[in-house]
Amino acid sequence: MTFTVAISGKGGTGKTMLAALLVIYLLRKTNSELKILVVDADPNQNLDKVLGAKVDKTVGDLREELLNIKDKIPSGISKKQYFEYMIRNIVYEGEYFDLLAMGRPEGPGCYCYVNHLLRMILDKISEEYDVVIMDTEAGLEHLSRRTTRDVDALIIITDPTSRGIITAERIRKLVQELETKVHKIYAVGNRVTSSVSKKIEEELVRRGFEVLGLIPEDPYIQELDLEGKPFTEIPDNSPAYKAIESIADKLFSHIINTA
Repeated sequence: MTFTVAISGKGGTGKTMLAALLVIYLLRKTNSELKILVVDADPNQNLDKVLGAKVDKTVGDLREELLNIKDKIPSGISKKQYFEYMIRNIVYEGEYFDLLAMGRPEGPGCYCYVNHLLRMILDKISEEYDVVIMDTEAGLEHLSRRTTRDVDALIIITDPTSRGIITAERIRKLVQELETKVHKIYAVGNRVTSSVSKKIEEELVRRGFEVLGLIPEDPYIQELDLEGKPFTEIPDNSPAYKAIESIADKLFSHIINTA
């Protein structure tokens, strides 16, 4: 059964970093024995770069094409079958994981029919993997459109600021109000210094969060980011990666023990 993790939070809090390091953890911990699908659902597409992948076309690009050709499908094949074929063609198939980028949001025009088929097909494709890790767009938009559905674990990441924590709380409340199918909601703090770590964790707990862990500032992350290198090069002794190991051990314990 597929285990789906979605990552949300205020812009700039480190969603993409967390998504990438969770993928890297799974690859290292299981010797790449799991089938992993990475979904970059942030229009500000970066996850492929930090994982050293190359995405040529996004679902957003494909959506525009399908909107224009939906009544010109080749004979002998249904629209759903044709759309599925097209989507599978844009999935980046790496040696250790696959990646699908959602790309830009809708432009002008009616996308209801196309989006309905896309959701059905993406659900079907996701079921073929052991783990799906989704990097969502910043803030609340993806939740208000109910595009984050059937999620086993939603991780809301925050930086050590009141704005980040308030946004995290708003996201959690919106998930609950929309009755979105999210089984567990967690919080993770990022770029947290030792001087404020206790205060940040206490504040998140006070607001009703289960805290998976806190990630410290990390010069390795800053250096890789600055030089445009993939995070797959991060060493095991990196402070951020060591924090991710602790977080992921809790999150994926049932998967690691059976892999």
